[in-house]
Amino acid sequence: MLKRTVLFILFAAGFSGIKAQQTIPFRITKHHNIIVKTLVNKKDSLDLMFQIAMKDYSVSPERQRKADHMIFAKDGISDYNTVQIGKIIQKDVRFYDNQLTGHEADGKIGTGIFEGKIFKIDYDNNQFVMYNKMPDLKGYEPIPIILSHDGFYLAADNIIDDKQQETYFVLQSGFSGALLYSNEFAEANNLDTRLKVTGQKTLKNSEGKTLTAKQAVLPYFKLGNTVFKDVSAGFFSGEIKNQNVSYLGADMLRRFI
Repeated sequence: MLKRTVLFILFAAGFSGIKAQQTIPFRITKHHNIIVKTLVNKKDSLDLMFQIAMKDYSVSPERQRKADHMIFAKDGISDYNTVQIGKIIQKDVRFYDNQLTGHEADGKIGTGIFEGKIFKIDYDNNQFVMYNKMPDLKGYEPIPIILSHDGFYLAADNIIDDKQQETYFVLQSGFSGALLYSNEFAEANNLDTRLKVTGQKTLKNSEGKTLTAKQAVLPYFKLGNTVFKDVSAGFFSGEIKNQNVSYLGADMLRRFI
């Protein structure tokens, strides 16, 4: 079932009077991903990438730090773990094994730590801020979103050849770029010919089918009342068509609070 709610994005400075309940510091990589330092089961120190499109946690097969104090079942799931982030302790945490993550991360952390609370991603001060009740939202603009399968979807306008085309994007903090279009949107709007393509890379799978990743420039992108010019946007072409949704990635998320 789809749950409709509202995302508040700050377009102007000035949120004094908002009293934070708890804060979680983070650092931002050169790929715009958020990294949170965690201690798992009082033993394993892990750098986890924040993934807004998931609820639970995961560890990567390419992790640099050890995660030896989690017991995974045959299905790759480990339950009943404890995660400590600063002074915040979360119990009965589920981890998934062997999930790829972003650069400089040993795994991923989802939105479960914020369950039952309102949270702010404060890119200006490199921290999450958690509230027990809705803070003063003066200076913020509300953006309607749809919550589905732990993903937050919002509508935005893509302006090409002076024509405005609305589509839904899922917030995807694990994708380091600004925008990534679904195969359906890219083909329906002929992005291959209508956008200025700045780079591309073609791959083949074991069956010889091709996938071409293309990087392009979107003339204008409108989210709420804010319009961005010359936005980096990616899309795929070729025989492999597995990009089913469009992403609003970390490079776009970091431009807001």
